[in-house]
Amino acid sequence: MDALGRDLRYFVAVAEELHFTRAAERLFISQPALSKQIRMLERYLGASLFERNRREVRLTPVGRALLPHARRVLAEWDAAREATERAKAEQRATLVVGMNTSPGRGGLLPAITSRLTAEVPDVRLMLRQVSWDDSTAGLANGSSDVAFVWLPLGDAERYTWIVVAAEPRHVALPRTHRLASRETVDFADLLDEPFLALPPSAGRLRDYWLALDARGGRPPVIGAEIAGADETYEALVGGYGVCLLAVRNAPLVTRGGVVTRPVVGVSPSRLAVAWHTDDRRPLVQAYARAVRLAVGDGGPDSPDGDSADGDNGGDGAGFGR
Repeated sequence: MDALGRDLRYFVAVAEELHFTRAAERLFISQPALSKQIRMLERYLGASLFERNRREVRLTPVGRALLPHARRVLAEWDAAREATERAKAEQRATLVVGMNTSPGRGGLLPAITSRLTAEVPDVRLMLRQVSWDDSTAGLANGSSDVAFVWLPLGDAERYTWIVVAAEPRHVALPRTHRLASRETVDFADLLDEPFLALPPSAGRLRDYWLALDARGGRPPVIGAEIAGADETYEALVGGYGVCLLAVRNAPLVTRGGVVTRPVVGVSPSRLAVAWHTDDRRPLVQAYARAVRLAVGDGGPDSPDGDSADGDNGGDGAGFGR
């Protein structure tokens, strides 16, 4: 198409200028080179396109018939090339991956990345740490393209996700707490304890980590609000309350003076990779395919009732916010 497209472009320029010298200047080529290409096109078509004399250049009937079609072909070709360049740029673009805590459970992140780069070698990934007060890890405000999130998500209908890990929830306690000596803790024994809570902006996730569904309608006692791992640790050792977290996130807070214990009577936590349902960009869809390959499951990637409620699991997650 490149050679024919070039010749059609030359023909259109001459047809519009009706002057070979002006058309050559417009095309940034020499007039003899332009005349040569037009003659080659005429030979290819088997007909003259222009009538030439010393005073003027005019289109022949064949030239007039060709002109509107040549313009359409060139317009479609230009549009096709632009679409191709956009697609190539999207394939090469940076993909921003949001997260609230590290998703590196059992090599999960490297497994996803290796599968993505096998499909899109030029991809550039930017990992973005987002405060716990944004339960979507940057999806809601568009600062992340895909994100590792903890279920349940607010505005679940806006997102599609794949559950990549599930873990039992533990309770983090000061080492001096009356329940710290137990091997397991029944959630019923925590109902009157002050809890550390995510900010209200975390929405449904705040309720989930307070285990509202396991309280039988009894409201939680909020000892303090936390929006990061350091704040959580300081609040725990300061005796402001206890908190639920996923077992693999225990190292975030067990730095000295804090212990974690399994909790009976609450559902597992679930970690998912999520993106906007209406985001059809090739790079986002490639990341979703890489996630599916990494977890070995075409999986629970729709915001149905169970996924949105965050009450059933797969294989490992955490107190993520």
